[in-house]
Amino acid sequence: KVMPDRMFDVGIAEGHAVTFSAGMAKDGLIPFCNIYSAFAQRAYDNIIHDVAILKLPVVLCLDRAGLVGEDGPTHHGAFDMAALRPIPNLTISSPMNEHELRNLMYTAQLEGKGPFVIRYPRGNGVLTNWRCPFEEIKIGTGRKLRDGDDVAVLTIGPMGNDVAKVIDEIKDLSVAHYDMRFLKPLDEDILHEVGKKFRRIVTVENGVRKGGLGTAVLEWMSDHDYDVKVTRMGLPDQFVEHGTIDQLREIIGL
Repeated sequence: KVMPDRMFDVGIAEGHAVTFSAGMAKDGLIPFCNIYSAFAQRAYDNIIHDVAILKLPVVLCLDRAGLVGEDGPTHHGAFDMAALRPIPNLTISSPMNEHELRNLMYTAQLEGKGPFVIRYPRGNGVLTNWRCPFEEIKIGTGRKLRDGDDVAVLTIGPMGNDVAKVIDEIKDLSVAHYDMRFLKPLDEDILHEVGKKFRRIVTVENGVRKGGLGTAVLEWMSDHDYDVKVTRMGLPDQFVEHGTIDQLREIIGL
């Protein structure tokens, strides 16, 4: 209603949405291309060929990332992190709350950021006072939310809010918590800190276990010769059925 000449609805033509955005970016605009995570799969070729190879400043906003509940197995945003992580030139991020989302959106449209993915879930936020000044977030940086000595938990996206509540209930272990914020590039300073200090690491993500954050951490720890035990929590190697998000999390043990 406010800016009708700056919004285009291309329907369920996701591949076209990405290539259309790439064309606008090539001509000097900075498009925000908004697609359900599950249906961005249809645009995989377009993301690689029309955006990533050319390093164009397209901001891919992937809605309904992770479990979506009653929309059923076709709509769970399970695969975006695992599918997009191998593609060169992409920045892949997932905000933990509304302030992080605002600042990632602000960061993504700054000059020279290139292709930028922001994934976020269906449902409600966690902050009622969500307005905040815009601040640039340095790409590839996470946050230490809690210090600890026994176990390090690495999360990405809003799952971090659930994990923080669980950690508050743990009394017999000293648990550190890191919000990685970026899947690509990873925060190597955090990973060096964790690899040197902890022998046990837990990763938690609202996406498939195979290929996502947990796999990225395993690869990085192996490449840098850290002898650590990594336990990965995420969606299993199966199509998750229909149900409420709470029911589905209980079924898959997330």
